[in-house]
Amino acid sequence: MAGDTTEKTDKVDHEPPRSTSVVEKGEIVEIDADEALNAVAGLDAATLQLDEEAERRLLRKIDMNLMPLMCIIYGLNYLDKTTLSYASIMGLKTDLKLVGDNYQWLSSLFYFGYLGWEFPTNRLLQRLPLAKYSAFNIIMWGLVLALFATTENFGGAVVIRLFLGVFEAAVTPGFTLFVSQWYTKKEQGFRTSIWFSFNGFAQIFGGLVAYGFARGASIHGFSIAPWKAIFIFTGVLTSTMGIIFLFVMPDNQLNARFLTKEERVLAVHRIKVNEQGIGNKHFKWYQVKEALTDPIVWGFVLYALLSDIPNGGISNFFSQLIVSFGYTPEQSLLYGTPGGAVEVVTLLLCGFLGDRLGSRLLVSMVALILSMVGMIMIVAIPLDKPAGRLAGYYLTQADAAPFVAILSLISTNVAGWTKKTTVAAMYLVAYCVGNIIGPQTFRPKDAPEYRPGEITILVCWALCLVDLVFIWSYYRRQNAKKRLVRADPSYTKIENQEFLDLTDRENAEFSYSL
Repeated sequence: MAGDTTEKTDKVDHEPPRSTSVVEKGEIVEIDADEALNAVAGLDAATLQLDEEAERRLLRKIDMNLMPLMCIIYGLNYLDKTTLSYASIMGLKTDLKLVGDNYQWLSSLFYFGYLGWEFPTNRLLQRLPLAKYSAFNIIMWGLVLALFATTENFGGAVVIRLFLGVFEAAVTPGFTLFVSQWYTKKEQGFRTSIWFSFNGFAQIFGGLVAYGFARGASIHGFSIAPWKAIFIFTGVLTSTMGIIFLFVMPDNQLNARFLTKEERVLAVHRIKVNEQGIGNKHFKWYQVKEALTDPIVWGFVLYALLSDIPNGGISNFFSQLIVSFGYTPEQSLLYGTPGGAVEVVTLLLCGFLGDRLGSRLLVSMVALILSMVGMIMIVAIPLDKPAGRLAGYYLTQADAAPFVAILSLISTNVAGWTKKTTVAAMYLVAYCVGNIIGPQTFRPKDAPEYRPGEITILVCWALCLVDLVFIWSYYRRQNAKKRLVRADPSYTKIENQEFLDLTDRENAEFSYSL
């Protein structure tokens, strides 16, 4: 397929590669097309039409079987990363004999493992059965997390954090692929916001669990350190959910046990509007090259880098930050939970309004501005007014909305399965780099105000706002170019073009969501 498509320019192309698959007399002639083409080849389009009520029933069935499991798993994904923050004020630093900037490096080392394995794991997500490979990683990250309770020094903790990053590297890109497989463009933004919002629920749940362990240990005493109990609890819970995921989650519509044979074909047909299909396991170098030369992809990468410097700092230091406001360590565990509620509300609201209004990017910009207001409050309000600074911290938790909006646009706006997995890897590599840098901006010598870290966060968010404007305006221009191509009298649409694994730039029928 790469033969005549390796040389692409910035113009919108509408001629597919010469070796794309075609259908002749109901049979697939070549094997480079999307897996979905086998499901719809030779079928009468009239038999695949769904009335409005039937489509609602099918969508409800898909939601009920996929979303609850994805939400719980993703919540645990966040909980497992922030368990270190809870443990940091429950005796972990003393028991592991952490000195100097050891804790900052433990925070960052998770992302070194994530970073090093991100490209290989995205290739494996494309090549292997999606649900099964995802389940393997979920089970393994839970086991590794539980093993943190056995560490006795900084060196042991380093190994655990690195492997935790390796196994968690598959989760976010894998879930993005699930959304791309199962949902139409108009549905993807809100669905991505739903499962990502469970980061907020995990913050609420994790804070309450950590507070319960801390109180229980202080009143009744534990046979092990309370921070070790938290790691064992969250690790075992994660692995258990991973086993359930293995047996319940389908790799795609074609092997979904909760759908009838007829519903499987209809579930494939309904996402034809995405112009993407449900998967292609062949690696295509021309799509990698297109990802590396696509300006909008680098806009995504820049956003992930800039936005995750604040995320890396806040997610690993929020407990210590709240203590710096003047609260006790136990109070910080409890008072951090409303921040999770803010994240949940803003993600769901922005996801819903973004899909409803057809402008995920513009809606998410409002949430980013709200986060900036919150950080300005933390910087400007004096230390002797902790309530105002705490309210500012809660507002900063709205910053996840634009990150999720772009994550959903990778699902919606990037076509070609090699290109999609490449872009997801690039986005999450930048996410890792930002999260590695973030904890380093909160230096021990800057306590209790951590002013350099707070100023860094404000500057990063301001640059993120500029980047979002660029992405929004670039997509508008590309949609206008594609309309001109389709209006050309010589343009013809190829049969089943939606399932030929074309990239978004080479498919003139592809329209970018905003």
